[in-house]
Amino acid sequence: MSARPDDSTVTAWALSAGSGDRAALASFVRATQPDVHRFLVHLNGPADAEDLAQETYLRALRSLPSFAGRSSGRTWLLSIARRVAADAVRTAVRRPRVRDLGEATQDVLERALPRTGVHEAVLLRALIEDLAPDRREAFVLTQVLDLGYAEAAQVCGCPVGTIRSRVARAREDLVTALGPGTAAGPAAHIAPG
Repeated sequence: MSARPDDSTVTAWALSAGSGDRAALASFVRATQPDVHRFLVHLNGPADAEDLAQETYLRALRSLPSFAGRSSGRTWLLSIARRVAADAVRTAVRRPRVRDLGEATQDVLERALPRTGVHEAVLLRALIEDLAPDRREAFVLTQVLDLGYAEAAQVCGCPVGTIRSRVARAREDLVTALGPGTAAGPAAHIAPG
């Protein structure tokens, strides 16, 4: 697996791509695809992530010529992905889909014991999916995509303190969802920000 390019490199590619450099555009897209996809999976689910990622890049391509580098290229792109995800939710609310949620999360927790690494990953993903949208967004940006609180605040368009609060509350929600006696579960491995 190749190393993740640093933000200054990604930003330089975005600026060059905005000036018409096709090689820089290809590098920018390759470098940011994993983060955009993971972010969208956590915000809207795996079924829609590919389509939403495509929409994100379409919007970004139209806006690249005006990208001035005031934030990192990755942060700028994740802000676009966030708006695409929000637009998808608004559309879904207008046209609700039937989704079989199956068993309650607690039932899944009880059946998953003893847990393997795979079970913990699936469980953590389900628990993150159940978080309130603003908490899930802040948690995924900082704990899954490894953005700093300031960058996450830029993506979400809110103060850094709000991001810190949302992440803290998301952690509390995850610990509560895991229930008593599961301190060694996946949430125990989440480092405080």
